[in-house]
Amino acid sequence: MNQPWTTDRAWQQLLTGNRNFVAGSPAHEHQDAKKRQELVEEQTPFAAVFGCSDSRLAAEMIFDVGLGDLFVVRNAGQVLAETILGSLEFAVEVLKVPLIVVLGHDQCGAIKAGMSVQTGTANFAGEFIANLVNRITPTIEQGLSVGETTIEEFTSRHIRETVSELVQRSEIIREAVKAGKLGIVGAEYKLGLGEVQLAESLGISK
Repeated sequence: MNQPWTTDRAWQQLLTGNRNFVAGSPAHEHQDAKKRQELVEEQTPFAAVFGCSDSRLAAEMIFDVGLGDLFVVRNAGQVLAETILGSLEFAVEVLKVPLIVVLGHDQCGAIKAGMSVQTGTANFAGEFIANLVNRITPTIEQGLSVGETTIEEFTSRHIRETVSELVQRSEIIREAVKAGKLGIVGAEYKLGLGEVQLAESLGISK
């Protein structure tokens, strides 16, 4: 398709791909040798995805897309850091993507680790693991303060708060949303269903 990618069109394309994945009938577009050669000189992804590093959260498969379609950034628990913000700003400023998806998932190990800190059962030997988990614990604390107790509630809160933090911390991203050039979606992937469910959105038509 030669039509320009808009925020809404990009999101609808991802939703269509996810429906293919859930149904077990993926199109597997943009995965052949011809497409590989076309991408040698330049990439033009239509969306950026910031997701958890969980091995079950492979964005290109979940959204039934191929080479060159998504600019993917991942770490455990999709925790914002300067390198993540820089990568997403690159996607917006240089690659001109019209959409960022913050992709969390149910039964996230990083969320569980954050919960274990609250119960006093956490035991991390690595200092950098502890650093990562400590970035999630404020979300758990905020949830507990308003009566939330389940991993489902904390997961949804973390996704929504990540979207908010992304806009607050990055002027480039904030101004792109304000100008109508960029939409941001917070979504949760259900491991058993294979389905992506909307949790938060800015600048898109639901």
